[in-house]
Amino acid sequence: MLAEQKQCLHCGNPIQGRLDKKFCDDSCRNTYNYSQNAISTNLIRNINYALKKNRNILESCISSGEDLAKVPREKLQRKGFNFRFFTHTYQNKKGNLYHYCYDYGYLELENDWYLVVKGKET
Repeated sequence: MLAEQKQCLHCGNPIQGRLDKKFCDDSCRNTYNYSQNAISTNLIRNINYALKKNRNILESCISSGEDLAKVPREKLQRKGFNFRFFTHTYQNKKGNLYHYCYDYGYLELENDWYLVVKGKET
């Protein structure tokens, strides 16, 4: 009685060797695993890109030697700032809620103005 021959999970070619092998070679194994992880990896990569871009935009709004600046929402949007992405929030004793992108944050003010701040390093 002949045992049923297993096929490679990636290319479908017959597998030779150990009984528990799932791929015909390292190339098929790597390609298969990369394709399985590609969706989540791309999502993480895109989110990290948006966070870094937001941080750089906030940094560019503050003059060198300063710790804060007041900018209109339109300026942030024109530079490509995405308000959906931030790393954390901070609420001060007055109840103001700051949104941070790593070490730079912003506080929404009246009339579509934002206070951009450089966080204190701890």
